[in-house]
Amino acid sequence: MINRKKTRELFIGDVGIGGDNPIRVQSMCNTDTRDALSTRAQIDALAEAGCEIVRVAVPDEEAAKALPQIRKGAPVPLVADIHFDYRLALAAIDAGIDALRINPGNIGNERRVDAVVSAAKANNIPIRIGVNGGSLDKALLAKYGGPTPEAMVESALEHVAMLEKREFYNTKISLKSSSVLNTIAAYKLLSEKVDYPQHVGITEAGTLVRGAVKSAVGLGILFWEGLGDTMRVSLTHDPVAEVGVAWEILRSLGLRERGPEIVSCPTCGRTEIDLIGLAQKVEDNLRGVEDVFTVAVMGCVVNGPGEAREADIGIAGGRGLGIIFRKGEVIRKVKGDENLLPEFMKEIEIFLKEKRGQ
Repeated sequence: MINRKKTRELFIGDVGIGGDNPIRVQSMCNTDTRDALSTRAQIDALAEAGCEIVRVAVPDEEAAKALPQIRKGAPVPLVADIHFDYRLALAAIDAGIDALRINPGNIGNERRVDAVVSAAKANNIPIRIGVNGGSLDKALLAKYGGPTPEAMVESALEHVAMLEKREFYNTKISLKSSSVLNTIAAYKLLSEKVDYPQHVGITEAGTLVRGAVKSAVGLGILFWEGLGDTMRVSLTHDPVAEVGVAWEILRSLGLRERGPEIVSCPTCGRTEIDLIGLAQKVEDNLRGVEDVFTVAVMGCVVNGPGEAREADIGIAGGRGLGIIFRKGEVIRKVKGDENLLPEFMKEIEIFLKEKRGQ
């Protein structure tokens, strides 16, 4: 069993973070925020995939002016990503944003920090402090000899101190590095010093496969240690894919579930159908389904049902013949490779109606 470390509770919109809340799935738009229509379309797609919080970049005034249109009726809370310009933070708050990602030490003099903190307080807007190992202050790099976990934590605590000085505690912290080991060490060290909620992720993780592997290893270890309150899988890919990977990481540790789990055999020399294509098509067809159940796609008619007997429903294909089974028991046969997918999807529809009591 995983015993999660108890952190302070805060709310981004109506989504609870920390405390007894589950680990939340987050992603970030890669659209131009100034294009309100495309940004909103991506937010809707992310929400449909299971994303619970979405961050949008606010690089300039034009992007800030697009926020009200983006925010209106949005299906999930939105976080404005601000760098350096305190005026953009104030504009985002005025636009109805649900949270800020901004480092108070990077926005100028005390008066500017006061203005942002005061506005955040008045509107109950959380602030996420985001430390990235690749952009640490030169003084800290010199002190620690590089972007070490200790340097990252000290940077975060410096920003925290600026907020606490103003009696602001509605804070979440992230410590991201492209190094899995440095990221793990940094979060563990931070958890010993403060109890603010942690947003966890491996930054600049890479393309789909590399990024998914690095994220699964790093986040999996952090979650096993009981750390992390929100998560982002950072991929050089469609952000919707980030959400899918995130949910699979949570599922693999028994932390949360969403949608069907699809198990499939890795194929071998005995496989007589296009199992790789069939498994991918089944996954694609079930992408919008939120019900939790297990689907098996197997390449051996003889051994498939037995090997996947724990699956709620499954299919096993051979040369010109397939069998559909539930919990290891064959319920029907399908002739013709071209009929495997459509007939299997029909049986899944029947299964889901029964499951939903329809």
